[in-house]
Amino acid sequence: MAKKINSVLVTGGAGYVGAVLVPELLKNNYRVKVLDLYLYGEDVLDSVKDNPNLKQIKGDIRDTALLKKELKGVDSVIHLACISNDPSFELNPGLGKSINYDAFIPLVKIAKDSGVSRFIYASSSSVYGVKDVENVSEELSLEPLTDYSKYKALCEEELLKEAAPGFTVLVYRPATVCGYSPRQRLDLSVNILTNLAVNKGEITVFGGDQKRPNIHIKDMVDAYLSALKTDDKLISNKIFNVGYENYTVKKIAEMVKGVVGNHVSIKFSTTDDLRSYHVSSEKIKKELGFKAMHSVEEAIKDLLDAFKSGKIPDPLNGIRYYNIKTMLARKLE
Repeated sequence: MAKKINSVLVTGGAGYVGAVLVPELLKNNYRVKVLDLYLYGEDVLDSVKDNPNLKQIKGDIRDTALLKKELKGVDSVIHLACISNDPSFELNPGLGKSINYDAFIPLVKIAKDSGVSRFIYASSSSVYGVKDVENVSEELSLEPLTDYSKYKALCEEELLKEAAPGFTVLVYRPATVCGYSPRQRLDLSVNILTNLAVNKGEITVFGGDQKRPNIHIKDMVDAYLSALKTDDKLISNKIFNVGYENYTVKKIAEMVKGVVGNHVSIKFSTTDDLRSYHVSSEKIKKELGFKAMHSVEEAIKDLLDAFKSGKIPDPLNGIRYYNIKTMLARKLE
């Protein structure tokens, strides 16, 4: 049996996924620490800021003294913090490496030394590169095409080496997350197309036949919650893809139009970027019984409702929704 997990530290807990995950952890009676730089606003967790089981720490995961202090008494780490996606990483490769890789090794070691019993790492399905097979499973070789995905793969290796009795490690390789979050991102495929459809009435699709694996943000959160409750023997030293639907970009655009309205026009343009990703999530379904329950269409509807209700003000120009714009404005080092 797994050791009962009562307290969780979420690195990047004020990020896109973290801002939905943290309130759910609190609903499930976990004590939660959030360690984040809060680059995208210090208000994203306002709905739960007064919860006595929440501690928000504005800090840098590269600060080892801070890690040693805050990891005391923590049962589990969910590591979400990173310079997220290829364009953001390429904006400042040195910064990306320092946060995504260099800081990872001491984080894992300090967690292990501090008595943390479970470490869950958010890798990426991009570590596979481009595969010709229909279903990309966890057994296939890794062929990362960018520094972002290369360091994700290297972190997986480092984490798996640290697995030991009493220190259970788990790697998730998520598909592209979509849907509404209090820390909204509008630089991810489904979210981009929905934003353009709602607020410009026009979508431009570059190429269109490329496949993109997606997962609703609620399902991604459920996957993390499930990982905290699953017996060690089922997840120890394991890697799982976490996705749901593999659609072409053209199909996603058509789904967006179907939800937003027929007034939306779809234009097609050529592109040199023909990368096509498609992942299988059969392993996590078979071994853990986890199956995504929320569709891409539901994510589009959730975003449409959020736009209509004013939850995403200034969506075309607000820098907080776009990682690169925020990084340029904040001049991170």
